[in-house]
Amino acid sequence: MKNQISRRKFIGTAAATAAGFTILPSNVIAGLGHKAPSDKLHIAGIGVGGKGFANLKNMESENIVALCDVDWKYSKRVFDYWPKAKRYLDWRKMYDEMHASIDAVVIATADHTHAITAGHAMTLGKHVYLQKPLTHTVYESRLMTRLAETYQVATQMGNEGASGNDTNLVIEWLHNGEIGEVTKVDSLSDRPIWPQGLSRPQPGMWVPETLDWELFVGPAPMRPYHELYTPWNWRGWWDFGTGALGDMACHIMHPAFLGLHLGHPVRTQGSSTMLLTECAPVAQMAKFTFPERKKPKGMKMNLPQVDLTWYDGGLKPMMPAGWPSGKNLSNGLIFHGSKDTLVCDSAGRNPMLLSGRIPEAPAFRRRVPASHEMDWVRACKESPENRTEAVSHFAETGPFNEIVVMGVLAVRLQNLHKELEWDGEKMEFTNISESETIRTIIEDGFSIDDGHPTFDKKWTEPINAGAFAKEMISHTYRDPWKLPEMPG
Repeated sequence: MKNQISRRKFIGTAAATAAGFTILPSNVIAGLGHKAPSDKLHIAGIGVGGKGFANLKNMESENIVALCDVDWKYSKRVFDYWPKAKRYLDWRKMYDEMHASIDAVVIATADHTHAITAGHAMTLGKHVYLQKPLTHTVYESRLMTRLAETYQVATQMGNEGASGNDTNLVIEWLHNGEIGEVTKVDSLSDRPIWPQGLSRPQPGMWVPETLDWELFVGPAPMRPYHELYTPWNWRGWWDFGTGALGDMACHIMHPAFLGLHLGHPVRTQGSSTMLLTECAPVAQMAKFTFPERKKPKGMKMNLPQVDLTWYDGGLKPMMPAGWPSGKNLSNGLIFHGSKDTLVCDSAGRNPMLLSGRIPEAPAFRRRVPASHEMDWVRACKESPENRTEAVSHFAETGPFNEIVVMGVLAVRLQNLHKELEWDGEKMEFTNISESETIRTIIEDGFSIDDGHPTFDKKWTEPINAGAFAKEMISHTYRDPWKLPEMPG
């Protein structure tokens, strides 16, 4: 009888069973059809119907051996593109059956299943390419960082612009003191371009035969299916996505995180258009305050306390003095320095100084000659002790993503009407008292009857704010879904 771990059993025992899976060099297990690691990777894709397809196509030089997606209609074009790849609905079954035949996984599922799919892959010794945002919660981000370190796998977050040269230029200009000390940064995006600011759709709809709704919902609370959730539109729904902030800040704020050596923020505050229980707002702001940092060797500016503010949904900061008339910045960063102002598009593209001066800063950052995806493939083929990590490896992007999703929390906690104090090491807000409660709007209820406006907002009952914050920092997963344990 074939020895196979059941999907239910896998969720609770993956960490234990990983000890029984011996990850050998591919040339040792040539009987499984592998080529040498320096030749081609055997890659599996999870969540392949959308962005995952583009990522995998950028790795066509490798062997795409398995494809997993909960929506086989949405993924049909991908299955047709790689007809020899084995197809799966359930990633757990794929791991059960193919763990010995896979070197690496590419994951582009909805945000809420990033951590569980990537976490269990790492416990099996698999290299992981994981779309942004890295995770849905702060705790999950910390877990990704620790698992990658423990299992010494090659990792990469899918903020593809980070491999572009302009990101390097922004960081090198800052390092060389080209704009002086920075105490204020504005970051902005014109997203969302998907529905946000909605109440839960009623009534539910019949699930299409080509979609496994149970697997899509996964660790989130179960709800009736509706076509407004998937495909793609899941980004705006809190249970599945992180809104425009989670989607775009991983591209836009990344050069600031690296160039200013940002660690944990100590304070944060969020605001938005109408905040609903189910869905991210139409437009939002989040402010992060970072304390003074120690500058690295050779940096020609100090790193004083800095405020970084996020804007999306059409909200924008006021343009600084010297702004070129007619210049539109829809997605990007404005670094306010003591000597000059640095402006760039998303991922640091098209950097410029408002003075018009063109810096000649020394180049010290590694340049990526290939794509973001292929830089990760290269790292996968290198041994841990000799590996040059990919540019967005989890030791860097795990801490960065903690900031991004903590900003989502600031927006969701805005009805406390105060600046929140954050202990990054402990992953907790320190100034929410045990007695504080919070309410959120369930439904707007606005209507016009015979020309007369009626305001009838429906609110949740008051709930304990501290307990709500803890649940948002580290979700309770729906049974039987479980994350791997946090390494010690």
